[in-house]
Amino acid sequence: MSARPTVVPIHPEADEALARSLLAVQHAAYAVEAALIGDDRIPPLHETLADLRAAPLRWLAAGLGEQLAGAIAWTEDAEVVDIERLVVDPAAHRRGVGRALVGAVLERAGGRRVIVATGRDNQPARTLYESFGFTPTGDQEVIEGLWVTRYTLTGRR
Repeated sequence: MSARPTVVPIHPEADEALARSLLAVQHAAYAVEAALIGDDRIPPLHETLADLRAAPLRWLAAGLGEQLAGAIAWTEDAEVVDIERLVVDPAAHRRGVGRALVGAVLERAGGRRVIVATGRDNQPARTLYESFGFTPTGDQEVIEGLWVTRYTLTGRR
């Protein structure tokens, strides 16, 4: 039986080695999404180490043992939590990493509304968000020919 993911806060802006590992997982994860949606113009797929470290995001990482298996990043204010990124190392797919990360952010959100967007044709991500009760609010063409589906989850708890 495989281990459950361990979720902890991380600070890639303060730890270059961690940021490098995170960037590798991010690039691998978005390469999978690019293949699913047939478009590689996903901005985080092309992000540099400096860009990642400068992004004004809060981060949680999931580990399977000593391995960085995935991470989630968000912004928040008093009313809304906006999940900006969810990345899972392809080697850790189907092991509960994405579910653990989204669940951890939802716990932190409390009663606030949570929003997220994913590639319209990224069925695994859409299935994950919908399993938590997220409702699609519409599709948007963010770059010519690149479509995302936006979701919202009204406050829980």
